[in-house]
Amino acid sequence: MLIKLFRPFILLILSLGLLSCTGLPDKIKPVDSFELDAYLGKWHEVARLPHSFEEDMNQVTAEYQLNQDGSVKVINRGFNLCEQKWDKAEGNANFVDEKSKGYLKVSFFGPFYGSYVVFELGPKLNGQYQYSFVSGPNTDYLWLLSRTKDVSAQTKQAFIKKAKQADFNTNKVIWVNELNQCEQ
Repeated sequence: MLIKLFRPFILLILSLGLLSCTGLPDKIKPVDSFELDAYLGKWHEVARLPHSFEEDMNQVTAEYQLNQDGSVKVINRGFNLCEQKWDKAEGNANFVDEKSKGYLKVSFFGPFYGSYVVFELGPKLNGQYQYSFVSGPNTDYLWLLSRTKDVSAQTKQAFIKKAKQADFNTNKVIWVNELNQCEQ
């Protein structure tokens, strides 16, 4: 009888737990000594694993801005090659643990959060990191971001090597600058 009375409450608690997917891939560790100020600003997507929300997109950028409450405003933009139009998505990110770790959760749709795990950072130039390797909650999500539209062959090789070591399917990596036509 008691279980029946609390069933709606239990289902609510369980469903709220499912709204957030903020885990880490098994072999990924967020960077330590992460400095948000050096991460803020505009980034270009150089490479990614395919997923539906960026299908047929190129010229993708992500911009990170500090909100007054300490959270991070996220603005993603990209050109949809099939629809021949620019798309934009705005979200919000918060740290999962301490602010010195590159481990955030980002939401573009209300209470639904996904992991944003920075697991490699390039050197700083003028106070800003120059490239970033990012994963989601599992090995289905992977990005190489850069302050410039392209990176050196050495950085690309390091990205692929580190991603392979973490069990990402690097055979499926899309190099965004090479995507120049609709794939439908």
